[in-house]
Amino acid sequence: MSSERTENPLGYEKIPRLLKQFAIPSIIAMLVSSLYNVVDQIFIGHGVGYLGNAATNVAFPITTICMAITLTIGIGCASRFSLYLGKKEEEEAAKVVGNGFCMMIVFGTVYAVLVEIFLNPLLTAFGATSDIFSYAVTYTRITSIGMPFLVIMNGMSHLARADGSPFYSMTTMLTGAIINTVLDPLFIFVFHWGVAGAAWATIIGQFISCIMAFMYMRKFKRITLKKEYFKLSFKQIAATAKMGMSNGLTQVAITLVQIIMNRSLVYYGALSAYGPSIPLAASGIVMKINGIVFSVIIGLNQGMQPLIGFNYGAKQYKRVKSTYGLVICCELVITLIGVFVFQTFPSYVLSLFGNKDDGLYMEFSVKFMRTFLLLFPLGGIHIISSNFFAAIGKPIKGVFLSLTRQVIFFIPTILILPLFFGLNGTMYAGPTCDFLAFFIVLIFISREMRNMKN
Repeated sequence: MSSERTENPLGYEKIPRLLKQFAIPSIIAMLVSSLYNVVDQIFIGHGVGYLGNAATNVAFPITTICMAITLTIGIGCASRFSLYLGKKEEEEAAKVVGNGFCMMIVFGTVYAVLVEIFLNPLLTAFGATSDIFSYAVTYTRITSIGMPFLVIMNGMSHLARADGSPFYSMTTMLTGAIINTVLDPLFIFVFHWGVAGAAWATIIGQFISCIMAFMYMRKFKRITLKKEYFKLSFKQIAATAKMGMSNGLTQVAITLVQIIMNRSLVYYGALSAYGPSIPLAASGIVMKINGIVFSVIIGLNQGMQPLIGFNYGAKQYKRVKSTYGLVICCELVITLIGVFVFQTFPSYVLSLFGNKDDGLYMEFSVKFMRTFLLLFPLGGIHIISSNFFAAIGKPIKGVFLSLTRQVIFFIPTILILPLFFGLNGTMYAGPTCDFLAFFIVLIFISREMRNMKN
């Protein structure tokens, strides 16, 4: 055990090999995670129609808020865990795990209870119209039960990956997604449960994945866990939240943006030939499709985190810079392929989600996809760079970068552009904020690279 801890391969193995080892399972795990929502959208689209898709879009901010909690705890713990391992402080790393697991249980449970209590006003605030409100309530009332499972599943997956077990993390996520995919058509088309069937399929898959994630407690390679480490400590909570808040605030910002965007789509859609429900449903589908590509980017992020965290803690700055550069190159290849597909074959992609015979729906969906996702490769660079600062123990910079795209730039554009361009203005907001935020990233990253060189 002593030899394994002092000769961690993160400090000497070739960067491309390490990134492949850590990123590929992370990418698969994130793709699988995104399929929870995408598979629901596909089966709901065919089994219920676009009103069901619109309902899940309205309900989605509740899940993104839960993911904000998950990422704050999970990535915060994983970043601290990696930094302590890089400094060869294994006992402190073990305390991070114990406290983090307690945080997952407490915060996940409290959030689920709050959602159940305030569900109706939340859905109204998120833009639910009278046509879709009952669908949204049914779907969310069930999925909120699984919020604690979602927090534990994802949080422990981050720690398993940081401990050098990316394959176990991937298997945990993959198992739940397969269960969800099998149960969705059974519950929707055989049992005729509609959106409720999709919701039950989701939380059953999450529960099984949660059990698998919990079982990793006995499998940690780099640390030895003791009972006294499993307690809530305000000092530990604050340190974890500080390290993970860049990713958490990104999710909160995404939620805020989604709420404002939903309400904008409903308002300006009602003034157009499309009505309020078509833009709401179409944007939800496009964002879920975009989420598939971004799940690959987030997987790269997660694969990058232990490499950068360990080597920065060990003061091997050349390896830190090499890892970041390689991840950016991979991101550009992936997102440029995505741009090509979205610009060239949008109708084929959108038809997977049903409603292809509705002319107005497909017309708006194609236009929204081509416009809103035009510059999303720049958004991928922004996400990687924000997480880079969190991984090296500079979360304030990561938080600021997260807020530039999602809050500082996006919210003003989504409010101002529709005043001049109507419903089309909601589409222009995406590429506009991607372009502006990219220049802020260039400034921060170039300065940090010069500092490490010096």
